[in-house]
Amino acid sequence: MEAYRLIKLDGNPRVQEFRSGDTVKVNVRLREGDKVRLQPFQGVVLRKRGVGPGATFTVRRVSHGVGVERTFPTYSKLIDSVEVLKHGDVRRSRIYYLRGLSGRAARLKERAQTFQEQPVEEAPPAEAQEEPSGE
Repeated sequence: MEAYRLIKLDGNPRVQEFRSGDTVKVNVRLREGDKVRLQPFQGVVLRKRGVGPGATFTVRRVSHGVGVERTFPTYSKLIDSVEVLKHGDVRRSRIYYLRGLSGRAARLKERAQTFQEQPVEEAPPAEAQEEPSGE
């Protein structure tokens, strides 16, 4: 039996569902002396890997012309929240090809939102009405 099935994982309720290609903003708790502050890291999710307590995801952003990638443990207590800003339309789970692209070429198309159809209530049966005669 795998060890990750024995451990009860409590997901963070402030972490939204996301996948590769999505632009996310990760707020990380940083401790500086006695203070604790939040540091945002915004970028594109390059990959998600693993299941259970060892699961991680990697986010890439370009800062002052230099690409910066940061890998976060999915179930870390230091992650305050993960906010999805844009849903990217990609056909791969590992989008490492973004590393070699820059400028407009590194942009991803936005995934079209699929709306769930709301169930339609049936109308009550119509009652027969007499039409006035025109005589």
